[in-house]
Amino acid sequence: MAGVQQSQKHGKRCFVTIGATAPFNSLIQAVLQQSFVDALSGAGYDELRVQYGNHEGESIFQSRTKEISASPHVPKLEITGFGFDKAGLGTEMFAVKGSAEVEQGTVISHAGSGSILDALRVGVPLIVVPNTDLLHNHQAELADVLAEQEYVVHGKLDDLASSITEIESLRRKMKQWPPLRSGEEKYKNGLADVMAEEMGWQIG
Repeated sequence: MAGVQQSQKHGKRCFVTIGATAPFNSLIQAVLQQSFVDALSGAGYDELRVQYGNHEGESIFQSRTKEISASPHVPKLEITGFGFDKAGLGTEMFAVKGSAEVEQGTVISHAGSGSILDALRVGVPLIVVPNTDLLHNHQAELADVLAEQEYVVHGKLDDLASSITEIESLRRKMKQWPPLRSGEEKYKNGLADVMAEEMGWQIG
């Protein structure tokens, strides 16, 4: 079933966020491809929640969900969406975490540092997809570094379905965020580290 209302059901959820500063229509299209929706359904997800952003993003969302609903292989998951939430995305992130481990889903995010940090702080598995349409940005480099350190999965727009398998592997070995630092290493950057710890960025 497709719609644009906030779901009240509890289960395994995939939440997709494009951030609040730039459209990312190619990500919206990618998560609403039949192959990706089928991969989610096959992995036991029962909800796909999409932040589609502006009017163009909403148009893409509405068009794709209608096509999915009309297809002969309607997925066994609910698809909902919304534009922007002035209150932030904390509620959406925590909904992904679920009330039990078996209900924990995943977040798919653009590679903006704010959205990435929000997901890491909540402690949910994260697929980061760089927006290659943006000029002079370092999203791909950030996604690569975090993926190499096994904090996230670096998702590709042309094969997002494979990220669902990868995220299940990451889930089993998720690292704590912020990274633990202790002893002589704890304050090696001096006052900057003390301030960061006070702000909750590091714990020893």
